[in-house]
Parts: sequence; structure tokens; C-alpha cells
Amino acid sequence: MMIQIDISKKLHGSNGDMNLEINLEIKKNDFVALSGLSGSGKTTLLRILAGLEKSEGTINIDGEIWQNEKVNLAPQKRQIGFVFQDYALFTNMSVKDNLLYVKNDIELAHKLLKITELEELSNRLPHSLSGGQKQRVSLCRAMMNQPKLLLMDEPLSALDVGMRTKLQNEILILHKEFGTTTLMVSHDPSEIYRLSNRVVVLEQGKIINDGTPKEVLLKTKGSQKFSFEGELLDIKKVDVIYIAIVAIGQQLVEIVVSSDEKKDLKIGQIVKIGTKAFTPTISY
Repeated sequence: MMIQIDISKKLHGSNGDMNLEINLEIKKNDFVALSGLSGSGKTTLLRILAGLEKSEGTINIDGEIWQNEKVNLAPQKRQIGFVFQDYALFTNMSVKDNLLYVKNDIELAHKLLKITELEELSNRLPHSLSGGQKQRVSLCRAMMNQPKLLLMDEPLSALDVGMRTKLQNEILILHKEFGTTTLMVSHDPSEIYRLSNRVVVLEQGKIINDGTPKEVLLKTKGSQKFSFEGELLDIKKVDVIYIAIVAIGQQLVEIVVSSDEKKDLKIGQIVKIGTKAFTPTISY
């Protein structure tokens, strides 16, 4: 199967009006991560593929036209699964009934609930579930159609790190088990690296980078210099040296600083942690 996307749409972006212009071919079973700053057109692209927004151009899925100048298939006629950030579950239906509402296939529902470890919760209502459990139900429901195309819009962004990792593993299992082609919006480099085999980066409605996660995400090789920005949380004296504690993303890093460097550092400022030939340095 080959997905061919050649669409355009005028948008009001973060920096004013812009044109979303996407020309993309995606192979069957690919897991494509869509990345880029907020307002670059990622979510709009997913909504166009789902038939939730109109655009100019063509969408061809394995020889079937979903959109062109004459055709615009309704969302329910497109073989898609869509996982939103906000779960979008039916609050008055049990976990199992949320799945069966999409397709009355009890065997498939049980299989999905087993893969995602939700079998014991199948009769519970959504309000009694945790965020991670709700998102697993949402994921299972999206897979009930056995979609040709699974679309996910930052599905794990509201979850803690441990739950994100668990669900990432389950997403990968479902992706492989059902032979789905997946497009997922994500800003998390570790998530992109773990899940996808291809990264497409958007900026102001245009594709500015397209390659493997390693090609797109890895900025340096070997002992070349690299740097990360983080917030300076504290400086502690340990014996005769000073230790700077810096928050980088969701991790804390300790860096040895000299007494001269310490004088110019202020708690709360954004600093750069760099290394060359494996010797860490700190700058501001």
C-alpha cells in the first residue's frame, strides 16, 4: 500500500497567514512522526487526512481516492483510526461498549483489551479510569476498524513518564500486530526515536526535513561538540569544588564548575551544557 498526499490549504498560523503545502508518499506499515513547532500545520494535516477539514488537492490511499477535485469521502467512509489528546470516550458506556460501538466484533475487542491489559476493566465506566487507562481505551477503540491509517495527535502528552513509556510499547505492539500505517504528532524526541521509522518536520506549513529519526534528531556524531539548554536550579559546594544542578527536560544533570564560573551563574537562569571530547562544560 502506498499513501500519496498532495494537498494545500490556507491557514492562520502562529506568525500570521500561511499556506499548508504537503507533498508526501508514505509506505504501508510505516510509522511516521510529524514534528515541528506549534502552529506549523501538523494537526491540520491529520484532520485533512481524516476528512474533518477540507483542502485542495489529492489524497490517494492504495489506489482509492479519498480526496480530489470531484471526491471528498466522509470521515466514516475512510478507513482511519483517530486518537485525540482528550480521549473522547462515551462517558455513559463501559470500556467494552466503547469499543463495540465502533464495530460489533467481541473477539477483536477482547484481543485489543488483552494486548493493552484492560480485560479486567472492560465493564468499568470511563470516569473511574486513570488518564493512562482512558488513553488505552481510546487507542483500542481507534483500532476496532482495523484502520488502513492510524492518526494520533500527541496522544501521550498529558501522561507521566512511566505511563508514556508503557503506552509507547503498547502502541508499537498494536502497530505491528495489525499491520497499520501510522502518523503521529509528537514533540518528544525519545518517543519519536522509540516509535517511528521516519520523521517529517513541518515549519510554517512546509516540510523542512524528512528522514529517519537518527538522521533528523541526531545533531552530532562521535566526540563532536553538542549542547543542551536547561534551567540552573542550584549550586552546591562539595569539598573544594562546586556542583551546578541543571534541569534539562525532565532530567537533572550535575556539572562541576570552577569558582570563577560560579560567580557569573545565577539560580533560575537558562544555561547551556556542552561537551567536547567527553569533557562537560557549562555556559550562559
